[in-house]
Amino acid sequence: MAERALFLWNNDHFVSLVAQNRQVVLPLIFAALERNIHSHWNQAVHGLTLNVRKMFLEMDQEVFQECQHKFQEDEAKSKGLDKKREDTWKRLEAAGTILYNNSHMKGSDVPPDRMLSIQTES
Repeated sequence: MAERALFLWNNDHFVSLVAQNRQVVLPLIFAALERNIHSHWNQAVHGLTLNVRKMFLEMDQEVFQECQHKFQEDEAKSKGLDKKREDTWKRLEAAGTILYNNSHMKGSDVPPDRMLSIQTES
């Protein structure tokens, strides 16, 4: 499917329409182009994507660089959010382990929900 869609870029009429509207089109597809370049498994799709990317760079270097800068910022934010999400899950898993272990301690008269708050307070 991706390969067929990229073949549209071989059509001169299509390219001229895109060129006329590049300030709108490039920001919409830039992230997909970058992801294809960095991670698509099909070599033909990879090559066609590089061609489309080069075409946009030659059409309007300023818009291209704006899109590239925004993409890099978005990727950095995404990695930060991924790290934050991973840290949150690690804390939840640790708290769940503590709660489970403390609720199964023999002779403990502290309710499990209170154990968790005791552990997280310290």
